[in-house]
Amino acid sequence: MRIFDPHIHMTSRTTDDYEAMYAAGVRALVEPAFWLGQPRTSVGSFVDYFDGLIGWERFRAAQFGIRHHCTIALNPKEANDPRCADVLDVLPRYLAKDGVVAVGEVGYDSMTAAEEKAFQRQLAMAVEHELPVLVHTPHRDKRSGTQRTLDVVRESGIAPELVVVDHLNELTVGLVAESGCWMGFSIYPDTKMDEHRMVTILREYGTDRVLVNSAADWGRSDPLKTKYTGEAMLAAGFTEDDVDKVLWRNPVEFYGQSGKLLLDPLEQAAPTGETFEGNSVLRGARPDSGA
Repeated sequence: MRIFDPHIHMTSRTTDDYEAMYAAGVRALVEPAFWLGQPRTSVGSFVDYFDGLIGWERFRAAQFGIRHHCTIALNPKEANDPRCADVLDVLPRYLAKDGVVAVGEVGYDSMTAAEEKAFQRQLAMAVEHELPVLVHTPHRDKRSGTQRTLDVVRESGIAPELVVVDHLNELTVGLVAESGCWMGFSIYPDTKMDEHRMVTILREYGTDRVLVNSAADWGRSDPLKTKYTGEAMLAAGFTEDDVDKVLWRNPVEFYGQSGKLLLDPLEQAAPTGETFEGNSVLRGARPDSGA
């Protein structure tokens, strides 16, 4: 089983997770820019974070045999903080960077006017930079939030095939299916979706325009939920080709619209002295005990 996780926050995960993901078949991923839990109070903290996504985290993933890509944006939650508003002015230079395959996460958290303004502006950036968009749907009032999301997407003029609306469930999937946008599902241990509910949705809506992700972050989450979804699909009678489409070919098709995917194989690295700006994960080979 080959896996491309289209939404996972590896900055908040350990190197053990990278090793487990590689063993499970994960060979590529996309890490969206998101809220870190602690409010950021200046544009500079975002700049450091974005630099980490396109630099250090990409290097760290490669050491464990996984191709790392990211999306860049001012996330909906922090769009409400006026101290963060100027982040929108620095985004264009990041959207042009290698490895940045979409604008995201954008959308709504609390459905405020500030969130909508940031959402609209970043959709315009995606159109200008000819990039796909990853949209976060709110965890509260999800159906009405998803409907308003689709209205704003339509008003922006961006082609629906360039948009994935994420964190969907049984209440919202139909709206997005009808819109022509891609449908994203986050598989979680307790909240959002689980792999068995996902199988039921796939039976009803099919495998076209579907992205399944773990959205693993600093909360209770599991970076192997993509693998478990593939296993649940097989147990339910889906074919290996169906699984490959959902877990690999679909994310490649969606993010491939950026023209920036790198998918040539990497092997897990042996410990070396290689560093990124003086930092290393693989701390060098152990000394030869026989020497």
